[in-house]
Amino acid sequence: MARDDDDTRNFALRDQTGNESSVFSGRTPRQAALKAARRLDPADTEQHAEHKELRLREKGTKKVHIYDGWAWEEDAPEDAPEWLEEQDTITEANVSKQGIEHLDEI
Repeated sequence: MARDDDDTRNFALRDQTGNESSVFSGRTPRQAALKAARRLDPADTEQHAEHKELRLREKGTKKVHIYDGWAWEEDAPEDAPEWLEEQDTITEANVSKQGIEHLDEI
């Protein structure tokens, strides 16, 4: 069943000082974290990927979702869509939830 666009939430990527540099959309915090992780510098393999902390504040709330994220490159699949056929590799990513932090103020 397709969901309405109303289910989409926005999450701001925060650095250690609290500056918010980018906004990622998703139905869940994990979906937004995966999008943010794909922007990390990818390693050659998943085992060699550097893990980085991703802090995503849900817009309109004081919740900060904290994830451990990493990215790596893989060969593009043989059944890739036409727009992807020109690329030999794709960036894959994964995240692991570390917890939620509640801010005193936004």
